[in-house]
Amino acid sequence: MNKRSLLATPYIVWIIGFTVLPILMIVFYALGDGNGGFTLSNILAIFEPVHLKSLLLALWLALLCTVVCLLLAYPLAVILRKLNIGKKGLMAIIVILPMWVNFVLRIMAWQLLLSRNGIINAILGVLGLPGQDLANSNVAIVIGMVYDYLPFMILPVYNAVMELNEDVIEAARDLGAPLSAVLTKIMIPLTMPGIISGITMVFVPSLTTFAIPDILGGGKIMLIGNIIEQEFSTSMNWNLGSGLSIALMIFVLISMMFTVKNDGGKESSVW
Repeated sequence: MNKRSLLATPYIVWIIGFTVLPILMIVFYALGDGNGGFTLSNILAIFEPVHLKSLLLALWLALLCTVVCLLLAYPLAVILRKLNIGKKGLMAIIVILPMWVNFVLRIMAWQLLLSRNGIINAILGVLGLPGQDLANSNVAIVIGMVYDYLPFMILPVYNAVMELNEDVIEAARDLGAPLSAVLTKIMIPLTMPGIISGITMVFVPSLTTFAIPDILGGGKIMLIGNIIEQEFSTSMNWNLGSGLSIALMIFVLISMMFTVKNDGGKESSVW
């Protein structure tokens, strides 16, 4: 065994022990009927009305979260590009700082903010506006997901925007291209790899999340992640939980293949 292989051994062991083996265990349970027999019913259970409804709702909320994150992240990345180094560092700290706080605590803070007697409704009351019951709703879940996953959209988009050649943008402006044309025909195509990375990093965890709906949905809104979590922790039906996990994994892989195919795996070009 050469030195390079020896150095790689700990990483290979880690991948096998904490990635490959758990996936194989999930596949084993998914294809079993609990009595030692083989079945595909656990995977096909995703098409049952209750499971399909939760999957479609999770897909819809994940798409909303991804679109909102992109609409917030891209303008912010463009603004950061124009700032000096000191201000860029400050903004980077502001973006990353919430990630230093425990995930559950951050979501519970939003539960307090969105409640009927929370700060948001208090501000609306001061402004003379009617209060909104945002807690335990789809809106609350999307807000929580956007808050949690926005940094994962900002970072790759910001890196892509920073790599833009200023001369190309200036040339387009000198030739009379309006700002909208510069954005849609130059900046967005050239930053598409970063956009695709951000979409993947936001869409996948948004689709599979269960903690955010549990807290901000009050346990009343069931996404596919919540159903899978309950099959493992409450119903103790590991076979069905594993089958739904495999079905969701297949759906996620198809989504990722679609985004990679659209990206083309190549450098984006202008026009």
